[in-house]
Amino acid sequence: MWNNKTIWIIGASRGIGAALAQMLHQKGAFVVLSSRDQKSLSEIQSTLSNPKRSSIIPIDLTNESSIQEGIQLFNSQHSQCDIVIHCGGISQRALSVETSIEVTRKIFESNFFGHIRLTQSVLPGMVQKKSGKIIVISSLTGKWGFYLRSSYAASKHALHGYYDSVRMEVEKDNVQVHMVTPGFIATDISKHALNSNGEADGAMDSHQAQGISAKDCAEQIIKGVEQNKIEFGVGGKELFSLFLHQYFPHLFRKILKRQSAR
Repeated sequence: MWNNKTIWIIGASRGIGAALAQMLHQKGAFVVLSSRDQKSLSEIQSTLSNPKRSSIIPIDLTNESSIQEGIQLFNSQHSQCDIVIHCGGISQRALSVETSIEVTRKIFESNFFGHIRLTQSVLPGMVQKKSGKIIVISSLTGKWGFYLRSSYAASKHALHGYYDSVRMEVEKDNVQVHMVTPGFIATDISKHALNSNGEADGAMDSHQAQGISAKDCAEQIIKGVEQNKIEFGVGGKELFSLFLHQYFPHLFRKILKRQSAR
């Protein structure tokens, strides 16, 4: 499934994206690494067993010019994209009433519009060759909202609606869309989350710190895709909340309200 495939990983400089890049490269894929942090991308590339079977395309998901340049560079280097994995994004740690519209727009540009722009660039080729995968890393907050995450949750909800629709449109063309909803993963996402002024929060959430590793998360994602799951959770015991949310919504809401925001 992965061997000799060209896989474009958006958000490959750290966390889940970096772990996926390393593991899929080991499985024989040519990995294209993208994020706005070129230095970190170079560091990830240097850890690969055969760095020549990879390339770096810097992209700032909040900048249309950067996205366009990235698309042009990809097309000049590669004849096709077999798989695109959307890992990039920005979280939030701020009350909704205090979050400026500018911060909300930045979150949506990074978490939603930027990814859609890149999907639209590779999807026609996938449809034409009747083969391809789009793997979208969402969040449990793509299923329900939570304290201090209003704009972040909204951007993740939007991904579910958009890609559910895309799946229905392209499944006849043998293009598969996989939605992944991670729970608590021990990455720095909470440290880089934006506060109400658009600045990095800088603090590690306790739930995040106790989560599974990015490597374990990547292994679960790869296994789920290999099993052809169209939507699935990855993480630890917190994934039981998906069951509660679906079958016992009233109980779920009561439990959720009692959880710590940090």
